[in-house]
Amino acid sequence: MANTASAKKRARQGEKRRVRNQAQRSELRTTLKGVRTALASGDLEKARTAYRDASSLLDRSARKNLIHRNTAARYKSRLNARLKALAGGSRPALSG
Repeated sequence: MANTASAKKRARQGEKRRVRNQAQRSELRTTLKGVRTALASGDLEKARTAYRDASSLLDRSARKNLIHRNTAARYKSRLNARLKALAGGSRPALSG
């Protein structure tokens, strides 16, 4: 357990950040699941809207260092490939 005042403060701050990060990570995962569900249902307009929201959230999460920027780019790339495949009528080779 922390003994000094500064160590106690750091422990409090760390706990606050952990809770906030956990909530933001959960929101991100829920949003990504929504995109995948829309893609699986075959509803192009719903998938496009969900992708736009997810893309924005991924960029924000990367900017806040919640996830790595390359991870955000990879998610966006794979989801966009599936979106384009849905629009074109064929199935993508990669499942993401």
